Amino acid sequence: MMTELRDTNRAMFWRIVRRLLGANRGRLVVMLLALGAGGAVTAALLNLQVDAKRRLTTEFRTFGPNIIVAPRENSVHGGSPETLDESLLRRIPQEWYQRGIKVVPLLYLVAEAYKTGSDRRVPLVVAGKGGSTMHVGVNGPPFESLISCDVGTRVAAEMQLRPQEKLILQTRVREQPCNFNPTSATGGPEDDQVIVAMGAAQDLAALPGRAGMIELTVPGTPQEITNCIATLRQLFPDADVRPIRQFTEGEAKIYNRINGVLTATIAVVLVLTAFCVMAAMTNVAIERKMDVGLMKAIGGATRRVVRLFLAEAALLGLGGGLIGAALGILLSIGLGKAVFGVAARPRLIVYPVAVGLTMLVAILSAFPLRRLASIRPASVFRGEA
Repeated sequence: MMTELRDTNRAMFWRIVRRLLGANRGRLVVMLLALGAGGAVTAALLNLQVDAKRRLTTEFRTFGPNIIVAPRENSVHGGSPETLDESLLRRIPQEWYQRGIKVVPLLYLVAEAYKTGSDRRVPLVVAGKGGSTMHVGVNGPPFESLISCDVGTRVAAEMQLRPQEKLILQTRVREQPCNFNPTSATGGPEDDQVIVAMGAAQDLAALPGRAGMIELTVPGTPQEITNCIATLRQLFPDADVRPIRQFTEGEAKIYNRINGVLTATIAVVLVLTAFCVMAAMTNVAIERKMDVGLMKAIGGATRRVVRLFLAEAALLGLGGGLIGAALGILLSIGLGKAVFGVAARPRLIVYPVAVGLTMLVAILSAFPLRRLASIRPASVFRGEA
């Protein structure tokens, strides 16, 4: 008997909720539009906020390395001061390369350069560069009769180099001819350098198996980069491991600012949505005084009456959130393309969060309906409420 009564009450409860939702379709559409718009903007900004961390990390990695491993000023390895043993690269875990971490050993030296058939010598910086996939100690012949070198734009302009011309690099211990490869201007120090293979630079400097520094490009959040630095300091206790702070700190600052702006915008949008829905709910409270008085007069409990209107608000929030969040995620794809140049990737976690926030706003916006709980049937029927 109690079970049948409970089922009957539940059926009647949802029947009344359906009647409430369909009582004024114009107002229903207004509240759904307000909640849907709020949910759409919330979902779009949330998706951009989540995607901004990955996007910023990718953008900052295009600027180059963010960690440097250099010799300590007072360190001496095998009689070669201020250089690192190239075999240190073997200590770096292989899984780091699989994660996309780039490791580049470098060796800088000062040399003189001149063209064949010219006596004019130009002092310049030669940069020996290895690769992330290089095999330590297996660099091939230290020098071939002719090697290839990338010449910076300012060096090429000063020496008036032309394609196919031969460039000769000379140090106190060695002279090396090379083919001139023109490069594009970068606006950085590379424009004033000649870049050669690591083995060639080591022979020019008479430092076989040595590296001046190791540069690492580590993708990830500032915290992941900090963890990587801590690991490197354990792997290289005699070396100086430090971040390039203009990138790591700049990335953290920019992300924190973007995160703060998007969070504040989401809060403002939700508050404005709440005010719009609250205004509509105020009209609902005024119009439904007679309904509430009648329900109370026939024995309806105040708690059950309040639950009716809260259920109505929650359903409106659910409907507006489901529609708005889906549209917002689609909107964020276009916004991401406009802001970052690449479409934002939809994040599944954003959808339920946006729907939940929209439902919460709808329930909180039902605050004006609290007045209905204090209505007395007799006052309503006498026209006093």
